[in-house]
Amino acid sequence: MEVRREKKHACGTICLKYLLFLFNVLFWLAGGAVLAVGVWTLVEKSDYISLLSSSFYATSAYILIAAGVIVIVTGIIGCCATLNEMKSLLVVYLILLLCIFLLEIIAGVLAYINYQECFPFCYQLDEELKQNLKVTMQQKYQQPGEESITQAVDKLHQEFKCCGSHNFSDWSDSVWIQAAENERLVPDSCCKTPGELCGRRDHPSNIYRVEGGCIMKLEEFLLSQLYILGAVGIGIAFLQLLGMMFTCCLYRNLKEDPY
Repeated sequence: MEVRREKKHACGTICLKYLLFLFNVLFWLAGGAVLAVGVWTLVEKSDYISLLSSSFYATSAYILIAAGVIVIVTGIIGCCATLNEMKSLLVVYLILLLCIFLLEIIAGVLAYINYQECFPFCYQLDEELKQNLKVTMQQKYQQPGEESITQAVDKLHQEFKCCGSHNFSDWSDSVWIQAAENERLVPDSCCKTPGELCGRRDHPSNIYRVEGGCIMKLEEFLLSQLYILGAVGIGIAFLQLLGMMFTCCLYRNLKEDPY
């Protein structure tokens, strides 16, 4: 009877080990996904971040990268603890899971709060986008030493098919447009078919005249980034609940750690 009970106990432990190992594989994949989203944001969309005075959006990307690295490292610790059946390392792994779980829940909730248009911060966010983007375009576009801003604005026009911060008329107050030698009314990147000096005509058939201008498009993009940050944080946090359950069960089933 005692032998049968020990065999059953051993089978349960092995089953838990495999489940926890499977969880760590999923955890690694999730960490890799978080890391990839953060790197993609910095590499592909960093031009848009440079148009804002606030570092909030760049910080969000760095948070994703840091979270991805921590998740991957934690997964390695979990695998070592599981395969070696070390109770002390399992405790460390459980504490790390709990800390990451709490941090991701907090980050996810904060991201969703910022996504909702019901808090004072959202009003500040909206005003910052409107004022800073307009001033940046008018004062820094095609100016010496501001090549990154110029490229970012051109990319914004073409990718979002828009012209100007609020509308194309914003360019009438631009330092570059007002220059005596400039024949353009808007940058060439505002044209539906960009070409040299195509910005001399601001007719709707020639340039993008999107209602709300680029500010509306950029705001939608940035808020969608907050949405992704919140969804990823909360999604991985609930995945960690399973890992903590499996870890607790395995800890109870293991014999005393001899180390």
